[in-house]
Amino acid sequence: MSGHPRPVVIVGDPVLHSRSETVSDFSDDLKQLIDDMFATMYLAEGVGLAAPQVGVGLRVFVYDCYDDEGIYYKGHVVNPVITATSTETDDGDEGCLSVPGPFATVARPHTVTVTGVDATGTSIEVTGSGFFARCLLHETEHLQGTLYIDHLNRRRRSRVLAAIEPFPWNADLPDALTS
Repeated sequence: MSGHPRPVVIVGDPVLHSRSETVSDFSDDLKQLIDDMFATMYLAEGVGLAAPQVGVGLRVFVYDCYDDEGIYYKGHVVNPVITATSTETDDGDEGCLSVPGPFATVARPHTVTVTGVDATGTSIEVTGSGFFARCLLHETEHLQGTLYIDHLNRRRRSRVLAAIEPFPWNADLPDALTS
């Protein structure tokens, strides 16, 4: 299967603010969604992408990023659950393809463990530290209807929302996909 980029939905779209449904169908449709999500993430130059960000209310995300030690991770998690977080936290800039443009500092656990399954329904566990931990938590929160800006106080959130920029990656999609 080959992935086809899909439009990224932007903050305010109801799918981003709703709890996603548990995946129960592990057919080729799920594999195609995952391939499409990778294609979308790469087009938008992101490091992670949750299904709601392409308008699909299912509990699945993809990632392709490094941790703070330079170790590379690429994969996907279906029906993820955060099973462990460290008490040690890191303050770091965070952004989101669904809040295009601005970044804001958000404290996140230094280490995060996510369990779930892969596209075939096989159990998996992924543990990340530093930047990769931030990615795992950020994407899992998307599936609960939470965006990183929901962790900001009202004033900082308003500043971030006011700084949203056009999202050029959607302009690169065929017209039929963006209408």
